[in-house]
Amino acid sequence: MYTCEIPPLQRVLQRGMQRNDAAHVLTWYCTNKSGGIHMKQIIATNNAPGAIGPYSQAVEANGFIFSSGQLPVDPATGNFAGTTIEEQTRQSLRNVKAVLEAAGSSMDKVLKTTVFLSDMNNFAAMNGIYAEFFSEGAYPARSAVQVARLPKDALVEIEAVAVK
Repeated sequence: MYTCEIPPLQRVLQRGMQRNDAAHVLTWYCTNKSGGIHMKQIIATNNAPGAIGPYSQAVEANGFIFSSGQLPVDPATGNFAGTTIEEQTRQSLRNVKAVLEAAGSSMDKVLKTTVFLSDMNNFAAMNGIYAEFFSEGAYPARSAVQVARLPKDALVEIEAVAVK
């Protein structure tokens, strides 16, 4: 069991953050029963769509970055970046990349991704775009599953785990 809190100075800084800040990191200090301290950092950037619910774009803990699923929303317009699986996959991966960069990481540091597809018949087309974002021979581990439905009826959503 952990007890987590934002240090008082960071609470003041958090209130002072503006929506137009390119990226910011909020650090939580968590202590366990034995008194060990672990840091949990909340990652946020305007270069990817904001969270549409009670979650963070990404969280960093112990050198690992866990991104939330990224929909194919263009952060500049708030709309889907196209209607095809190729366009939507490309934008979802751009959003993953933006979140990872805000956390001080990059696509070449991704350990694992999970790809959620609304239709498994889109797998081959998604896979072609996906390969453009990773170095051949150093692809991350990946799961790809078909789901009944995605938020906003997207065709794809992608999440990632990376190292810093």
